[in-house]
This record gives sequence, C-alpha cells and structure tokens, in this order.
Amino acid sequence: MATSKIKKGDTVKVIAGKDLGKTGKVTSVDVKNHRVVVEGINKVTKHVKPSAQNQNGGIVEKEAPIDVSNVMLFTDGKTSRVGFKVEDGKKVRFAKATGKTID
Repeated sequence: MATSKIKKGDTVKVIAGKDLGKTGKVTSVDVKNHRVVVEGINKVTKHVKPSAQNQNGGIVEKEAPIDVSNVMLFTDGKTSRVGFKVEDGKKVRFAKATGKTID
C-alpha cells in the first residue's frame, strides 16, 4: 500500500469547499477512503438519541471527514505539496515548497 502524504498530527490548509482557507490539525486519517478529519473544519450538527453514555442526547456539533484532495500540507506559513525521498535508507516525506523534511 502506498504511503499517505497527509498523516495524523499534520497541520493542513483547506483548499476547496465551504471552509476554504482555514487551517487545522489532522485528528484522524482514513487511508482506504481517502478522507481526513481536521479539528474545527467541516463541522456538522448531529441529532443524538439518549443512551447509557449520553443521558440527555440532543444536538451535537462535530467534525465530519473531508476528502484528502481538498487539503494541503501547511508548513512554515505556506502550503506545500508533499514528496518522498530516501535519506539514510529510510523513506521520508518532504515539503516541495521549502525542501525541508517533515518527519
């Protein structure tokens, strides 16, 4: 399987959609479906039934997944594409705009 260009903990900027221009930290990555969840981005309201864990239920606001093609890595105050190169026998990610390694 190919290595994901965006990983959990990365700071990304939204480049398409309703939250265009916003930045946030990636909280989870779904590699199989090519989706990422970014904190504070793509918020949706969800009606929750009362349960044992949530006694009251009600309307909850949470982040929904966004397609990985709609976000771009944000490092050193600018967005950048991600490339891979081998350093000391290890495959590492690097920002193409700055040339710095990410991992």
